[in-house]
Amino acid sequence: MLFPLSMEVKLGSNFSCIRHSTLLQGRRRAYLFASSPNSRDNFRKGFKTFASKKSERKRRKDSEVQQITPLAEKVKGADGEEAIVNTEQPSGTTSGIQVEVASRSAVLQACFFTSAALLLLGVLIRQVSHFACINGLPILDATEVKFGFEIWHIELVLALVVLISSSRYILLKAWPDFAESSEAANQQVLSSLDPLDLVLVAFLPGISEEFLFRGGLMPIFGLDWKSALASGAIFGILHLSGGRKYSYTIWATIVGFAYGLATVASSSLVVPMVSHSLNNLIGGLFWYLNSNSISEEKLK
Repeated sequence: MLFPLSMEVKLGSNFSCIRHSTLLQGRRRAYLFASSPNSRDNFRKGFKTFASKKSERKRRKDSEVQQITPLAEKVKGADGEEAIVNTEQPSGTTSGIQVEVASRSAVLQACFFTSAALLLLGVLIRQVSHFACINGLPILDATEVKFGFEIWHIELVLALVVLISSSRYILLKAWPDFAESSEAANQQVLSSLDPLDLVLVAFLPGISEEFLFRGGLMPIFGLDWKSALASGAIFGILHLSGGRKYSYTIWATIVGFAYGLATVASSSLVVPMVSHSLNNLIGGLFWYLNSNSISEEKLK
């Protein structure tokens, strides 16, 4: 390193100051590096001590960062609101999941608009099928499926909720591909929501989806197990999005088939609507509580 012309360099009592810029480069090096053995030893010891302290500080800092990093990190969404991006590998999956998490307002807006669109489409299908039927066209009237409710329907709703929620819990433990697919979907939709928001995102889709699939599409194919299976298959295929895999499509098809059979048995849309909404709520609460408990354990 070359020093400025006016800089005075003192290397110890054995050396004088460098005051002239015309000194040769070799002479500069002689001044700079010539020192007593004690000076060299002190320099080496000081450098080793400095490097050791610096390495120790870096290791301590890295350790602290790893300890305080939670399961989920908050980031700013496109609309300025905070969203949560999960960066940890979910429990029970074979690989880490990285999904883009929408902000709370984006999720709620999508829930409102999508549910409204499904309801409008269901109304349109029901009215068109009714108009075609009364005018002699060979199309079944979807409005034949009513909103009636009887006491025994409560037993049917409870049976569906217990059967579907327990089956889903077992599959999450026994089927890694389904667990990973379900985790990705839950992260994308539920991560940025408040606990009370879960009720909204559970019931709005549950009601609107059943109104369209079991109240609009299924009656067109008939009111039997075949129509229930057909509407369930369409229901499952349309759930192949948001990080979900084919395992989730298979699950959604089976669940849709069960809701269809319940509609045929009860001749009422209330049964599948309530069952679907309650199962959504149970699944959302289970994921929300489980992810929070894992986060707290990691922070301890």
